Amino acid sequence: MKRFKFTINGNKYETEVLSIEDNVAEIEVNGTKFYVEVNKDIRPSKTPKLVRSVAVPSTDSVPSQAKTSRPDAPKGAGSIKSPLPGVILEVLVREGDTVKLGQKLLILEAMKMENSIEADKPGKVTSILKQKGDAVMEGDVLIVIGE
Repeated sequence: MKRFKFTINGNKYETEVLSIEDNVAEIEVNGTKFYVEVNKDIRPSKTPKLVRSVAVPSTDSVPSQAKTSRPDAPKGAGSIKSPLPGVILEVLVREGDTVKLGQKLLILEAMKMENSIEADKPGKVTSILKQKGDAVMEGDVLIVIGE
């Protein structure tokens, strides 16, 4: 279990605690076993339990609110938000254009990579809030798609 080295009155002792049951400990001192009775109850030490808080992904600025509309949700205006901070490289649609589900709307450069932002619903582009060269933050509304 545990090893200890003691020096008592100039004499060196190497000890090892072999086992502990209730208040009796089996100890080996310089190769000789002794059974020692301890006056108080010995409680084994417990390893502390690590408790971690629930991690929330950084993409969920408001976890209870969906970022885009679900396919089975009632159709209406929907906004396309930036998934990452970056710079708009190219806008591929104009206001008034009709877009299909999955159609590329714009290209966003984030972390030195080009990311295609696609429509999550079919409809008509009602407004484009960011233009080529604009810096955007995660969650910024880029384009609004209506019916």
